Order: sequence, then C-alpha cells, then structure tokens
Amino acid sequence: MRKLAVSVVTLGLAALGFALPASAHAASGCNAKWPGRDGNVRAWRDADCQGELLGVTAGNDSNWGDPYGPFTGTDANAASSVMNSGYVGGKDVVAFYYFADYPSDAYGCLKPGELYVDNLGRNNFTNGRNMNDNIMSHVWVAASACAPGSFIS
Repeated sequence: MRKLAVSVVTLGLAALGFALPASAHAASGCNAKWPGRDGNVRAWRDADCQGELLGVTAGNDSNWGDPYGPFTGTDANAASSVMNSGYVGGKDVVAFYYFADYPSDAYGCLKPGELYVDNLGRNNFTNGRNMNDNIMSHVWVAASACAPGSFIS
C-alpha cells in the first residue's frame, strides 16, 4: 500500500512539474517593463516596448533629433511605443509632438492612467498624421492643455 501511495504522489508531482512550465509564462513587452510610478517618460524603437530604449527622462525635450537632452540624434522619428510612469497630479500628461519645439497644431497626449501605448501606429497626432516613427519632441502638461480627441491609448 505504501509503494502505491508513493507512486501516486510521485506521479502527481511529475505531472505538476510538466504542467507548470506550459502555463507559467513570464510577462513580456510593456507590462514587463512597467517600473511603477518613477516620474519618467520612456520611448522604444519597436512596438510593445521592445527594441532599443530611446530615452528615459522626468523632464521635457524640445528636439529629439539634436545632440542635447535625454533623446538625441536618431531618436527623432523612431518611437513605436511610449510609456508614462510619471507621478500623478499637476503636469502628469506627456504631450508628444510631430515637430520639434512643441508647436500647438500636431500632438498626442498620454495620460498617466493609460500607462503606455504599445503600438503608436494605432494613434494620430491632432494634425491627422500617424504617430508611429514620427515623434520629434515631448513636454509634460496638465490634462487641461490637451484638446478633446488628442489623448492616445
């Protein structure tokens, strides 16, 4: 009887061991890269927060294509996913711009509660242009600075 019980337990543990790897998948993409509220905006070259991390900053950057600031050179017009892990309250929305120096006619706003946009190809700037690979600058703003219909997800 004891051998039968040990065999059943062993068989059960073996079955459990084979079942766990198939069902226990690690988080990937933007979900896995969410750092919690750390005060920063991030952007990646590829969708789902994959590929090169273009930049991380708690500040603004008026030109992702210049040699200054957290986003530089080839970071301009390269982002396919973005994240807002900024602190909630005040200027907690990130406005991403189609042009450098924050012109008021072409932007998209990411609220802190949205966390991230895993595929910018689903979103357009307020001038109608697609956001994927088209961000040139960003600035932290209050939600009231964003027009209705300018929020991205």
